[in-house]
Amino acid sequence: MDNHSNLIKMANNIGAFFKSEPEHDVAVAGVEQHIRNFWEPRMRKQIVEYIQHGGNELLDIVAEAVKRIAQKP
Repeated sequence: MDNHSNLIKMANNIGAFFKSEPEHDVAVAGVEQHIRNFWEPRMRKQIVEYIQHGGNELLDIVAEAVKRIAQKP
């Protein structure tokens, strides 16, 4: 999924920042909130579609955050 490579990189960079958070739920919530606050709707839609179609290149906390966004857009 070449067309998603930039989004994956950006999302994983956000995840890398929050990965040092000792509480897993706080880290996931931080990634989720960042994507909700700073990504335009089109970008959010693309990353959600990526994960829904089996995309597996996201860090665990990022994938979890994106799944939360998919559940409550």
